[in-house]
Amino acid sequence: MTFDELFAAVTGSSGRFAHRDHVHLTWLAIRAVGPAAAVDLVSDGIRRTARYAGQPRKYHATMSRAWVELIAARMSQADATFDDFVARHPEVLDKRLLNTLYRPGTLATEAARTGWVPPDL
Repeated sequence: MTFDELFAAVTGSSGRFAHRDHVHLTWLAIRAVGPAAAVDLVSDGIRRTARYAGQPRKYHATMSRAWVELIAARMSQADATFDDFVARHPEVLDKRLLNTLYRPGTLATEAARTGWVPPDL
């Protein structure tokens, strides 16, 4: 499955890509290719999308990988659908969830933006 296919599956004809859509895309990617490959699939797709939109600085390497890892850690066989997953783990819909793992200053660094920085909390 490609990023474009995942993107189309979660945005439909709206083309809107809000946080919930990002989480849904990531959940689908993990189910399709597993957590390790999903990091590359999601990261490359978001990087490409941001560049295409003329906003390459919107891509954040650490945040992209951290979200894949957060979602993967919460997934289970009991989550037959994305709605089941969100019902069991509503915290993933909070954009600030990474603040429980990272100091704000850490995520603001260029090192975190361009590469992987492990959680520091």
